Amino acid sequence: MYLQGFATLSELQVGLEHFMKWYNEERIHSSLLYQVPSAVYTESIKSVAFSPDGMKIVTAAGNISRDENGDNTARIWDTESGKELQKFTEHTNLVESASFSPDGKKIVTASFDETARIWDTESGKELQTLAGHTSFVKSAAFSPDGKKIITAAAACDNTARIWDAESGQELQTLVGHRWTINSAFFSSDGKKIVTASDDDTARIWDAESGQELQMLVGHTNTVYSASFSPDGKKIVTASYRSARIWLLEE
Repeated sequence: MYLQGFATLSELQVGLEHFMKWYNEERIHSSLLYQVPSAVYTESIKSVAFSPDGMKIVTAAGNISRDENGDNTARIWDTESGKELQKFTEHTNLVESASFSPDGKKIVTASFDETARIWDTESGKELQTLAGHTSFVKSAAFSPDGKKIITAAAACDNTARIWDAESGQELQTLVGHRWTINSAFFSSDGKKIVTASDDDTARIWDAESGQELQMLVGHTNTVYSASFSPDGKKIVTASYRSARIWLLEE
């Protein structure tokens, strides 16, 4: 089933001038609390996210070479002091993303070493390696109840996969995209998944069966990201020089 977007950001007249006006007005009210020292990382930081309680952040870094001297780590930091609390070093290639579980007790990382990994935030221990993708893992995220993980992979694989977060067992493989999947996220009720791909589409899937439910067609370039609204009735997608909002069918 194909859906057409009902609005673009340009149609909503969100222009650069308005943004810059807001930015110039608002930035005087903000202040830098802490900056990760540049000497800590030898590569680009690819991802950063708060823990659910806001007391910690997790960063992910690396480069796509297989240089053993590369960083290729995820790290947890205290948001008040800026102190490094944990460092996760088992990935052998760039760590593309890292995020906390809903209860804040675990972290999932996605890496170009073709794996995702689950970690204990307190001990730093690796709990599970999610192995099965045959290309770079671009994205990994927990379900709202923390019981499942969705991962997305690059070209030559072109799949998203659902995993049991406790056992690491693969539950479903989502097949349909024709090129790299850049992101994959659950809806707020955990019943659906949305994926964004280099094949210019986003797709909606049933999180239990893995069945493709809808294809969002309208972008003319890579779809970099897609996510559900809190009520699950809309999806927003991001592409080259455009974003679109989609009203989902009941």
